[in-house]
Amino acid sequence: MNAPSLPHLASGKVRELYGVGDDALLLVATDRVSVFDVVLPDLIPDKGRVLTALSHFWFTHTAGIAPNHLISCDPSDFPPTAGDVGGRATLALAAEPIRLECVVRGYLFGAAWSEYEASGTVGGRRLPAEIGRAHV
Repeated sequence: MNAPSLPHLASGKVRELYGVGDDALLLVATDRVSVFDVVLPDLIPDKGRVLTALSHFWFTHTAGIAPNHLISCDPSDFPPTAGDVGGRATLALAAEPIRLECVVRGYLFGAAWSEYEASGTVGGRRLPAEIGRAHV
């Protein structure tokens, strides 16, 4: 992959962020692997392409539910200085980030499971009874 000749704004755990004018960003998904906030030395070939395809699918299919930042994943819509990032980049509207991390698991464990067993709540919020039965 040839790096874009655009202003490099930031490096994340698995993405590189470039400025495109005043109101757009080019998000380039790499093949880096991050586990518990540690970037591992080995890469997964084409991981960036898979992440971009998944993101594009969901942003497109949920656009009627909630607005999002997606402009395009089509390289012909990228600036000429974007480099060879086709299939692994998203052109997006610039926005102020909201620092939030969400971890999704198919089960409860640790303190969350202990609280749920004792009171049917997690973080003080009542959960459906099916959750406990599905994962015992």
